[in-house]
Parts: sequence; C-alpha cells; structure tokens
Amino acid sequence: MNIDNKIRDIRSLSPEELTAEIAALGEKPFRAKQLFQWMHEKLADGFDEMTNLPKGLREKLRETYDYTHLEAVERKISALDGTEKYLFRLSDGNVIESVLMRYHHGNSVCISSQAGCRMGCRFCASTIGGLTRNLLPSEMLDQIYQIQKITGERVSNVVVMGTGEPLDNYENLLRFLRLLTGEHGLHISQRNVTVSTCGIVEKIRALAEEELQITLALSLHASSQEKRRQLMPVANRYELSDVLDACRYYFDRTGRRITFEYSLVGGVNDTAQDAKELAGLIGGMNCHVNLIPVNPVKERNFVQPDRGAVLAFQRKLEQYGVNATIRREMGRDIAGACGQLWKGYIEAGSDRST
Repeated sequence: MNIDNKIRDIRSLSPEELTAEIAALGEKPFRAKQLFQWMHEKLADGFDEMTNLPKGLREKLRETYDYTHLEAVERKISALDGTEKYLFRLSDGNVIESVLMRYHHGNSVCISSQAGCRMGCRFCASTIGGLTRNLLPSEMLDQIYQIQKITGERVSNVVVMGTGEPLDNYENLLRFLRLLTGEHGLHISQRNVTVSTCGIVEKIRALAEEELQITLALSLHASSQEKRRQLMPVANRYELSDVLDACRYYFDRTGRRITFEYSLVGGVNDTAQDAKELAGLIGGMNCHVNLIPVNPVKERNFVQPDRGAVLAFQRKLEQYGVNATIRREMGRDIAGACGQLWKGYIEAGSDRST
C-alpha cells in the first residue's frame, strides 16, 4: 500500500506500523494501542471521538493522517427475510454497496472490494460501468464496522463477493484480511471469511502461499472453456484447466475445501449435459458447488431457470458424486443481487440531475 507523505490512510496500518508512526510523532508506544482500539474495536468515526488521547495528539493526527469513514446514504431492509442492503459513499463521492444477511449460525456481511469492476461478467450488474478504482483496506473494513454500528449486532462471517474482483485488488485485500482476522480488532476467524474470484490464476496461486485459512470461492458459471468465454471475458485470458489446477493447488496448500459458484442461466448453462460436463471437470476435487439462479439484469437477455430445472441440475450433480446446494435467495425485494441497488442509485441520480 502506497502511503502519501502528507495524507496517510491510518486505518489501514497494521499494529506494528501504527506503533512506528506514533513513535515518529514523539509519542509513547501505548498511544498506538489506544489508537488501534479506537479504530478497530470501538469503531470510532474520527479522531474527535478518541477521548483518552491528549488533545495535542489528536490535532497532530488530524494534520498528518486521513481517517476513512464511510457515509451510509441508503439502507433497505427486506420484508421477506430481513436481509439489509447498504449503499455507502466514499470520501471521493464514489458509492459502493454491502449486504447484511442473517443466518442461524450468525450474521454474514458481503462487502465490495472495488468501486466498479473491469471483469465484464455478462450476468453481473456491477461490471456494466467498468472499474473506477480499488478500495483501500480501511474502506473494506469500514463497510463491516458501519453495519455493526447501525444494527448494533456483531458480524461473525465476511464474504468478499460484492462489487469488484478481490484478486484484482490483491495487496489491499491481503492487508484487509490480516486486519480483520488479527488478534486485535474484530478478530473474525479466518475460517469464517470467504474470498470470491472469477479466476485470476497467478493470484490464486499467490493467495495459496499466504498461509491463510480463508475459503476460496471460484466463480465458475460454465462447464466448458467455450461456454465460459460467452459469459466471462476473463476466460479469454485464462484456460479453464489452468484455473482449476490453481484451485487444486490452493486446496493442497491450505486444506480448505473449494467452493464453486455456478450461476444458472436459463437455456444457456442449465442442461443435463452441462451438469455432466461440470461433474467431469471437478469430480474428485474436495469441493462444493453453490448453484445460483441468475438474477435478471435488464441490460442482458439472460433469464432465470424455473425451479424444476434448478432442482434437476442439482440432482444430476449429486448423481455424479458432486456435492451441490442451491443458494437461498435473499433480499430479492430490495435489489439483492450484486450491483443492482448501486446501479439503481446511480441511474436515479442521473435522472435527478437532468
């Protein structure tokens, strides 16, 4: 992470880096621990809230550092299942989205890793406008922090599966993961964190070397290289065989079962032949397939399969010995699919300005 000499993203610093910065300001080391607690345990929105820090230190911090704080501009709560969807405004005016989902095992938050996305997956609303910029580690963290503060409820599971390709923001992602799962702060178990990728091979292999215990979720979405190219432009860069080899390498290095995300598109990738080919691709791997009936996006002509076709696809996979579940649809009445609420907000803003 590049840190400017004048304005530094203090909420993205590790405890060790923070100690060094505090020492450079001429302060005692224990002030770094207090500051870290305010930022990552007490979830302060700014230096002024840090009442046990001397006023002079708070003034020095304001002069020297930038303090990330996301502004919630919209909150929608599903009448169907209580899922909550948030739009947060960044300091530069960009808007990102996050989702809170409540399960019997705890609260899960799905966060964005980029403002926009350049991967171009054809069934995803997030990528229509392209990539604006990467999110800082602190901007990823503060999505979780703000949701905890707004709801008063603890988050126990985190999914990096919102807007953006996490491995396209690799260094910031790693810093975010270490802050999120470190012994201080929220201290969320690495085993309760999932990172999704459309299949950037070299980054999957690099992540395998990081000695993390997070779950890797691959957006697969097709049973062949040819069909994957139709749905996902990233397939023009990476052969499916190389992507799956990288997933096997991740399992070998970490022992963590791979999740394959498979969006079912009616008449495109939901046939019995697709199920057979998919089982042939991943058979023998320690994996799980998460079947996702695609959410219609008005700019695309994709349709959701009917319930019978989805169940038939699942049964076929299980007949071939592949573990598969159907993702429970959550927040459908509040534009629950990735990018939909953000896109609606942007379009409404454009309408208001004309």
